[in-house]
Amino acid sequence: MNQADTAWMLVSTALVLLMTPMLAFFYGGLVRSKNALNTMMMSFIALGFSAVIWALIAYTLAFAPGNDWIGGLSRSMLNTVGIEPVSQAPTIPHMLYMSYQATFAIITAALISGSIVERMRFSAYLAFISLWGIVVYAPIAHWVWGGGWLSKMGALDFAGGTVVHVNAAMAAVACALALGNRREYPSSSLIPHNVPFTLLGAGVLWFGWFGFNAGSALAANGIAGLAFTATFLAPASTLVVWTFLDYMRSGKPTAVGAATAIVVGLVAITPAAGFVGPMSAIWLGGIAAIPSYMTLQWRAKTNFDDSLDVLAAHGVGGTVGALLTGVFAQKSFNGVADGLLYGNPGQLGTQAIAVLAAGAYSFVASFILIKLVGAVISLRATEAEETEGLDISQHGEEAYQHAD
Repeated sequence: MNQADTAWMLVSTALVLLMTPMLAFFYGGLVRSKNALNTMMMSFIALGFSAVIWALIAYTLAFAPGNDWIGGLSRSMLNTVGIEPVSQAPTIPHMLYMSYQATFAIITAALISGSIVERMRFSAYLAFISLWGIVVYAPIAHWVWGGGWLSKMGALDFAGGTVVHVNAAMAAVACALALGNRREYPSSSLIPHNVPFTLLGAGVLWFGWFGFNAGSALAANGIAGLAFTATFLAPASTLVVWTFLDYMRSGKPTAVGAATAIVVGLVAITPAAGFVGPMSAIWLGGIAAIPSYMTLQWRAKTNFDDSLDVLAAHGVGGTVGALLTGVFAQKSFNGVADGLLYGNPGQLGTQAIAVLAAGAYSFVASFILIKLVGAVISLRATEAEETEGLDISQHGEEAYQHAD
C-alpha cells in the first residue's frame, strides 16, 4: 500500500460524502418553505439507507468478480473486505475503496429526489431508493467500473457520467412520470424560497467534486492532478457561457442560473476528467452549457414536472459530457485512449452505446420498481398534505416558525 494514495483517498471519500448534505441545501433552497425539510431529508436519509444497503449487498453486486452483467456474492456483508488492497485499487485498503464507492451510490440515489419533491411520501421514497441501489445502481456500476460488458467494450467514464448522472436522471424521469405533477403545476408559480441556500449548495458541491473526480484516480498521482484541473476549469467555462445565455435571453443573469451552471459544468466534466487536457475541459464545459440551458427552457414550457430539472442538469449534462469524452479524450494525457479529435472516431460510438444502455436500463427498471413500490405503499401525499406542505405531514416539524 502507498501512504500518500491512502491519505488522498481518505480525504476524497470525506469530500464526496460532504456532497450529499450540500445537495440537500442546493435542492432545499429551490422548493417552497413548507417543503424545505422534506426535500433536504430526501438527501440526508440516503446517507443512512443507501450506505447500509451498499455494505450489505450492493457493493458485491457492483464490484465482486462475476459475469458481464452483475457481480457475484463473494463480498456480501463485506465478507473478505479488509485492510489489504484489492485489484481495482492496488495501493489503498479494500475497506477504503468500498467506502469511497459507497459515497457515489449515496449521492446518486439522492439526486433522483430532485424530480419528485413536494409530492412523494417519504416512506415510499425510502423503499424506492433502498431497492434502487440494488436493482439499478449496482448493475450499471458493474457494467462500467466492475469489469462488465461496457468496460470490456472500452467505454470511458472516469467518475460517473453514465453510472451516476445519466443513471440518476433517467430514474428521476421515470419517477416523475409515475407520480404525476404537483397539484399546483403548471398553473401556479412555484418560486424558490431560499436562493442563498442553493448558492451555498452549489459552491460546496464544487468543493466536494474535487474528491469525486480527482479521487477517481484512486491515487495521488498525475491523473488526479489532471482530473483536479479539469474539475476546476470546466464549470468555470460553463458559468461564463451560461451567463451570456442569460444575458441574451432576458438581460439579467440570475443566481439560480449561476448555481445551475456550476452543477451542469461539474456533471459534464465528470466522465471526462481524467481523460482530457485542460483546454479540452474548457471547451467541454462551455459546450455543455448550451444543450442543458435549452432543455431547461424547453421543460419550463411543458407540462412535465421535473421539479428541480434533474433531466436538464444531470441527464443532458451527463450525456453531453460522456459523448464529448469520446471527442476530446487524449491518450498523451491519460494513457488509455484517444477520442475523435485525436484519430479514434470509434470511441464516440462506444460512448453513445454506454449512454443509451445505462439510460434505457435505468428508465425501464426504475419505472417498474416505483410501480411495484406503489402497489404496496401509497406513493403520493394527499391533496391536503400537499397543500399544507410535506414538512408537517411527513416529519411533524417545520423549517421555519411562522407567526400565527
